[in-house]
Amino acid sequence: MQTAVTILAAMTSTDPARDSPGSPAIDPFTIESLIVDVYRAPVTRPVRTSFGSMGDRPAVVVTVRSTDGMQGYGEVWCNFPDPAAGYRADLIAGVLAPAIVGRPWPGPEAVFDHLSERFRLLAIQAGEPGPFAQCIAGIDIALWDMAARRARLPLWRFLGGSGRGRVPAYASGIGPEDPAAQAAAARTEGHRAFKLKVGFGLERDLDNLSAMREELGPNATIAVDANQAWSPEEARRMIQTIAFHHPAWVEEPIAVDRPESDWVGLASDSPVPLAGGENLYGEQAFRKAIEAGALAVIQPDVTKWGGITGCLPVARRILGAGRRYCPHHLGAGIGVVASAHLLAAAGGDGLLEIDCNPNPLREDFVEPYPRIEKGTVELRESPGLGITMRRRISPVRVESYPA
Repeated sequence: MQTAVTILAAMTSTDPARDSPGSPAIDPFTIESLIVDVYRAPVTRPVRTSFGSMGDRPAVVVTVRSTDGMQGYGEVWCNFPDPAAGYRADLIAGVLAPAIVGRPWPGPEAVFDHLSERFRLLAIQAGEPGPFAQCIAGIDIALWDMAARRARLPLWRFLGGSGRGRVPAYASGIGPEDPAAQAAAARTEGHRAFKLKVGFGLERDLDNLSAMREELGPNATIAVDANQAWSPEEARRMIQTIAFHHPAWVEEPIAVDRPESDWVGLASDSPVPLAGGENLYGEQAFRKAIEAGALAVIQPDVTKWGGITGCLPVARRILGAGRRYCPHHLGAGIGVVASAHLLAAAGGDGLLEIDCNPNPLREDFVEPYPRIEKGTVELRESPGLGITMRRRISPVRVESYPA
């Protein structure tokens, strides 16, 4: 779906024809300061995927403050590898923040576009479009939170959402060790839809999926996520085999950078809808994915690329093309809440991803953390993201600009 060249070109490019995500007028602001906190929380059960494990849970939190005293929070993707969190904090405090602090801005979109274009060539030259895009996304989330707080509106309503701000959710991150018990625990917490990690070998994957289906019943929504584990040939065989269990979708069955023809061919042969998007970067990449037609479920990650500025227009394009928008997130609490606001603003029948693995940087980190009731999350009417930072866990690093 993406070659190395198109990834480098698309990760930080901007689209002058992009629809504005904002609905009401945004008051101009000047950023007075930017603080980046790095957190690491130990966990009792590592998060396992087909390509590796997370022995602890990291988070990079961005706090922006304007000259009138208003502030907002954002989160930066930083799961892999271990040095990722600290490096992204360095990028923000040492490279990106000096380009935006102390200057007047008409709104978050202007900051997003400035940072994306200002550092596009540097990101390509350094071979690091991903880290730059992730850092810009975290800053963007914080600025939209701040803008909605200033407007005294919840972010999802500020972005043009209607209704009650209630979104369906699913429990993700269910790993290969005793998945039936993990799914049962998630059901007790209020979940009604679930996603199993696969890619650990045919026998184990089938046993785990069978155990989950037996535990949850024939009508439960169960998706599977291979995390790019299979070749196209393996994916065809695996999907045909697991189709008996009626998965809602198969996520990233093959590598994201496989040729578009591999994805389209796999989708045409698959009895199960294909999903992906967490590893797509840039509006052009999402537009190509939508036009190619291989993905029935498309999953941008607000902390990985785009923030609110990039992801909401993409979500609306996804829905306009008749696909399902399900925001991806496997991180800390701010990203979960931001994803929920995006889904509530965009609408559609998509599901909010909520990692069910232990993570103190969710429930013990932001207040209030969304509660699951009968498979849904209802957002508050509080301004912005509607959260405060509990900070019961001390950061391992703090970077600020100005220092």
